[in-house]
Amino acid sequence: MAGRLWPESVKLATMMHQKLNVRTSGRGFVEITGQIRQAVSDTGVVDGLCNVFIHHTSASLIISENADPDVLGDLERFMSRLAPDGDPVYVHTAEGPDDMPAHVRSILTQTHLVIPVVQGRCDLGTWQGVFVWEHRHRPHTRQITVSVVD
Repeated sequence: MAGRLWPESVKLATMMHQKLNVRTSGRGFVEITGQIRQAVSDTGVVDGLCNVFIHHTSASLIISENADPDVLGDLERFMSRLAPDGDPVYVHTAEGPDDMPAHVRSILTQTHLVIPVVQGRCDLGTWQGVFVWEHRHRPHTRQITVSVVD
């Protein structure tokens, strides 16, 4: 059957979206695993993909260990070496000495994550959690879109 891309019996995927607002207390991590799991559960999708996207250039998303808080502390200390506040090499300092380092940090990490959905749940590993990593010193409210496709 030339010209057919798929059999007529194939179901086309549907996608659902949910917006989250996450309040940060300044530089550091906010675990959002529970909110992501709830958003996936609310869709009723059994098997699919969950995309998590942060709408900012000075914060990012990571999947990291969520059992030992020393891991997050070590990540912050490591990133401080890579993108130090107030480095004289930065020209963009419109919002202070943490402005350009926050942008560098978000470029080096991620603004979106894709998590498999298996049997109605995020298929994360035993010690994996989803975190917003705030790169600015001031508190912010960060907007996140969770999209689930079956």
